[in-house]
Amino acid sequence: MKAYIIGLLILFSPFAMAEDPIYTGFFSNKAVSGYDTVAYFTDHQPVKGKSQFKTSYMGADWYFASAEHLNMFTSNPEKYAPQYGGYCAWAVAAVNDFAPGDPELWAVVNDKLYLNYNKEVKRRWDNDRENLIKEGDKNWPALLSQK
Repeated sequence: MKAYIIGLLILFSPFAMAEDPIYTGFFSNKAVSGYDTVAYFTDHQPVKGKSQFKTSYMGADWYFASAEHLNMFTSNPEKYAPQYGGYCAWAVAAVNDFAPGDPELWAVVNDKLYLNYNKEVKRRWDNDRENLIKEGDKNWPALLSQK
């Protein structure tokens, strides 16, 4: 029984989720939990995508609220995809590790989208964004190479 519990803990740890460069959660292949990443830039709020406006990018499925947003993303996915693969920006920067990003806890900084894990982490992120972005940009390549 103890080995079973340890196995579950390993399976559901944040590091186990780091197998892919894009965070999709445990039981889904949806990037950003199916939210439209273009909407953060155009509507300035999280908007759920629709299955009829879907594309694949970097091994994940990306959903959009409209054909226009889908086309904007496919013409320039690096512009609209969240930084650090949609993992928590604070975790990547401050603790050099992976944690899930919540599409409801976001910021666009210098025309780049960042997600955070929870409200407390978002508060920490908001208090020191500039330095945390510098650290996250340094940490991200090494984290990806650990997978």
